[in-house]
Amino acid sequence: MTLMEKITSRKATVGVLGLGYVGLPLAVEKAKAGFNVIGFDIQKSKVDMVNAGHNYIGDVVDSDLEKLVKDKKLRATTDYDEINNCDVITICVPTPLDKFKQPDLTYIVESTKQIKTRLHKGMLVTLESTTYPGTTNEVVLPILEETGLKVGKDFFLAFSPERVDPGNLIYKTKNTPKIVGGVTPECTKHAKAMYEAILDAPVKVVSSPREAEMAKILENTFRIVNIALANEMALVSHRMGINYWEVIDAAATKPFGFMPFYPGPGVGGHCIPIDPFYLTYKAREYDYHTRLIELAGEINDSMSEYVVERLSDLLNDRKKCMNGSKILVMGVAYKGDIDDIRESPALKVIEHLEKKGSVVVYHDPYIPNFVHNNKRYESVPITKELLDSIDGVIITTAHKKRVDYKFLIENAPLVFDTKNVTKDIVQKYPNLYVL
Repeated sequence: MTLMEKITSRKATVGVLGLGYVGLPLAVEKAKAGFNVIGFDIQKSKVDMVNAGHNYIGDVVDSDLEKLVKDKKLRATTDYDEINNCDVITICVPTPLDKFKQPDLTYIVESTKQIKTRLHKGMLVTLESTTYPGTTNEVVLPILEETGLKVGKDFFLAFSPERVDPGNLIYKTKNTPKIVGGVTPECTKHAKAMYEAILDAPVKVVSSPREAEMAKILENTFRIVNIALANEMALVSHRMGINYWEVIDAAATKPFGFMPFYPGPGVGGHCIPIDPFYLTYKAREYDYHTRLIELAGEINDSMSEYVVERLSDLLNDRKKCMNGSKILVMGVAYKGDIDDIRESPALKVIEHLEKKGSVVVYHDPYIPNFVHNNKRYESVPITKELLDSIDGVIITTAHKKRVDYKFLIENAPLVFDTKNVTKDIVQKYPNLYVL
């Protein structure tokens, strides 16, 4: 039976390398589509949870995972020798930046090496990890071809960028359109068939992996640049005494030529603050300096320090010094109503507060504890006693559920809302300030 026949008949065994925010939802959807799925991860704790049917990713339905494991459609392992049993392998591993904002492809390279030693004829390999244009052809392909097998003939290789948006109630893995670019036409053909077999969404084919890789970078560069614009406009509006949130609402009434983006204490998540700098790195090879991306990054990175300075000014107006003040940070997740703290600007806000001598406590209904810079933090309950003991509150995450903002405002001496999450509270409070 050919690989194409295995894909169309759902008889292919599919492997997913990396069971995180991208990999686990993808593994679940592949299993729900009828494929036998093996999830691979170096963290035994994740593997054990999957095999027990216990979910740890917000975008996965608990009952779906439990049923798939029970029906033996999905299992997980740390044993990479099981790649030998797979017809299709998808790489969904992290692609972080180092301290110099240069790409760290360690996880991609190591995953590809694991595949190389088990690569066999008739196998499809797809890379979903976000990276710079050229990675599939220049990094992944040479490693796989060390086997002597020929791409497009003996095995197939393609890039298809992940488009996960944690907490999105409308678009999930299943119904989000896909982009696919194969190294050869046969690679594209097989990858397209695979994604069409599991998704209820269109699959857009592009000429090569490079176009698919660049499309993902463009998507997130579009966002980082527009968020930086929103942040800069907020800074200027504050100096001019203009309510920028009202400005955004007014501009958004235009039915064409405008899309609202919102300011805040910075940009978080694994995509927006990271992905554009993959292009910045790669562009240097072509003697090009991506000035707009780097400036956008500078503006967004500066916002955490800016909001702390604003809070310091508000405390000073009340004859309070930031040094020694007890500050409650409301929310450490990088976006509202999720439990993900990756690259969260709230962590930078906490760093700046502590550098200024503040005593920091935090509350997040989704994150009971976390470790940052080797220090452990525990979420504190919001009580009248707590609010009586603090000098100020800074809202850094727009959680719309599980937080009683009215109670917070009515009992805290000072509240600085950097996300405008209190906008629906009609009553005006003299102790409430908005970015």
